[in-house]
Amino acid sequence: MANKDAAFGLRLVGKLGSGVANGGVTEYSIATGASGNIFSGDPVKMTNAGTILVAAAGDEILGIFRGCKFTNSDGETVFSSHFPDGTSSSDIVAFVEDDPDAVFEVQCAGSLAQTDVGLNADISYTSGSTKTGMSAVEVSATTAATSAQLRIMGFSGDPSNNELGSANVNAIVTINEHFYRDKTGV
Repeated sequence: MANKDAAFGLRLVGKLGSGVANGGVTEYSIATGASGNIFSGDPVKMTNAGTILVAAAGDEILGIFRGCKFTNSDGETVFSSHFPDGTSSSDIVAFVEDDPDAVFEVQCAGSLAQTDVGLNADISYTSGSTKTGMSAVEVSATTAATSAQLRIMGFSGDPSNNELGSANVNAIVTINEHFYRDKTGV
């Protein structure tokens, strides 16, 4: 049976070692008027301005975006599963899963095989849904032993997306190029 093509970004499924993955998030700032939507499940990066933006293939990843809050023009506090492009507010706070030991499930943009376990791959970015707020990021099917954003640890037990060698298999990954594992700053 073919794997279901339904990208969802990166979804927390555990933690390396025997620690408990509690789904905790850290608050980071998003600059007022920042360009580009950020969806729940999107990888994000730290900018040299001390704020975050959505990460692209090749960027060092700070963590995974899980929503934000800000004060709108009516003075109301808004909680949103995605950051709407160009939002103007002086108090935009993003919630990010930034644990360097977190383990995620993510759909593959192509196909992966058992021989890809232990290899690295970058993300394949597609903009998510402004209707649902969900990410459409996938892991690239281009893998290598050289450095890349994600390390493939295995594959999902989801019966709708665990057929190896077929497009859209769900992989289990960890962030290989993590901001908090790098010894240099932004």
